[in-house]
Amino acid sequence: MSPDRIQQLFTTLQAANPHPVSELDYSSVFELLIAVLLSAQATDVGVNKATRRLFAVANTPSRMLALGEAGVAEAIRTIGLYRNKARHVVATCAQVIEQHAGKVPRDRAALEALPGVGRKTANVVLNVAFGEPTCAVDTHVFRVANRTGLAPGKTPLEVERGLERVVPKPFRVEAHHWLILHGRYVCIARKPQCWRCQVSDCCSFETKVTAGNR
Repeated sequence: MSPDRIQQLFTTLQAANPHPVSELDYSSVFELLIAVLLSAQATDVGVNKATRRLFAVANTPSRMLALGEAGVAEAIRTIGLYRNKARHVVATCAQVIEQHAGKVPRDRAALEALPGVGRKTANVVLNVAFGEPTCAVDTHVFRVANRTGLAPGKTPLEVERGLERVVPKPFRVEAHHWLILHGRYVCIARKPQCWRCQVSDCCSFETKVTAGNR
C-alpha cells in the first residue's frame, strides 16, 4: 500500500471514530491487565461477562491473590481455558506484588515476564493504559494488515514491525484500535463486508465482496 493510501486509510478511520477505545471493561490498569490476559481465545463480550463477576470481589492484586486459584476459576469459568487462565492470574498477581509493589509495570520486559502475558498483552497494556504507540496484533489486525496490503507479514511480529514502519506518526497511538474494530465488524474473516467499507478505495484486496454476492 502506498504512503498516500495509508494516509487516506487512517484519516478515514479517524474521521469515522475519532476516539476509539478498547471494548474490554475495566476501571484500573490492573483490571485492564487481567482482562487482556483473559481475552486469549475468548471474545470481549465473554471476558466482560466474566470480569464483572471477578472484579466485584477482587479488583486488586492482593484481593485476587486472597481469592485464590479456585475462586478465580469459578468466577471466570464461562470463558475458554479458564483453569489455566486462573492459574496465570494468581501467579501474575503474586509477581506484581512481590516484584512491583503491587503496581502494573510500565515496562515491556517486566510485563512479558508476568505469567500468561505475551507480547500482544503487553502491547495492549502499554498502549491503552500508558499511551505508548504500540500495536497489538491479534487475529483481526493480522487479517486486515495482510488483506489490505497495509503491512503484510507471515507472523504477528512481522505485521507489528511492518505497522511500526508504515503507520504515520499522528495515528500510531490509536492505530491498533481502528484496525481491530475494522476487522471485527467490517473486514471479517470469511466474507469481508467490502460493500460498506469506508476504506475500500485504499485496499489492495483483489476479490472484493459486493452486496449482491455477500
